[in-house]
Amino acid sequence: PASPTPELPAAAAAATWTPAPPPVSPISLLEVPAVTSPPAAPAAAVTPEAYTYTVRQVLPHNPNAFTQGLVYAGGHFYEGTGRYGQSSLRKVDPATGTVLQLHELAEEYFGEGITLFDDKIYQLTWKNGTGFVYDAATFAELRRFTYATEGWGITHDGSQLIVSDGSAFIYFWDPETLQETGRIEVTLDGAPVYRLNELEYIEGAIFANVWMTDVIVRIDPVTGVVTGLIDLSGLLGRAPETATAADVLNGIAYDAANQRLFVTGKLWPYLFEIALTGVE
Repeated sequence: PASPTPELPAAAAAATWTPAPPPVSPISLLEVPAVTSPPAAPAAAVTPEAYTYTVRQVLPHNPNAFTQGLVYAGGHFYEGTGRYGQSSLRKVDPATGTVLQLHELAEEYFGEGITLFDDKIYQLTWKNGTGFVYDAATFAELRRFTYATEGWGITHDGSQLIVSDGSAFIYFWDPETLQETGRIEVTLDGAPVYRLNELEYIEGAIFANVWMTDVIVRIDPVTGVVTGLIDLSGLLGRAPETATAADVLNGIAYDAANQRLFVTGKLWPYLFEIALTGVE
């Protein structure tokens, strides 16, 4: 989603962070489709692990890229960017930040999250209710599909697509029919966690940016319970100085083969490889 113009509040430390209330916008008023499977039994209380980070590597990132989705595959980043008239799908060289391949969306679309699954790239749009499926090699459009909510983040677990819409719900879609097959409500200490944004599936858990904070939550994909809080406060300040007017943290990518975690933000001039460290 587009970010408001006022200066963003600093995120609380992960160990004491609490879920944000629903934003005062149409996001919190979305009509949620009927649940297609029985709700899961209430999960037992879980104390989430708290993490901070160390920076392993600072990489260049296009400061004009309003990052909405980020994927690492085959030695490259695939990135979905947003804003009307500026939305795109791109393939990027990690070492230089050079855009190697570009597909621009029509100006009426506000691009959102992307994921690469089964040689196809899926891309959401914010309020258009339209998604796109591309050939991963050529970026040729293969099909379009529609959905009833807003589109924010998307990832997959190897068999199903996993989608966020800015609410406290995460949806599971069949990758062929693109129909909902189930959903979970994400909770922390029993309270719903709203504004779930860009997603990445990492070693059996869903990682999600929480919009307008420096926090990434780690989510149990079965129960929806938050099992980890990752506080990335001050991350951009670890890079060389820049005059770029950077926006909020958004963008998670994982190199599964080498267990490398990458994060960036909207309009950030840098992309970071980080390692997570526990908070005592």
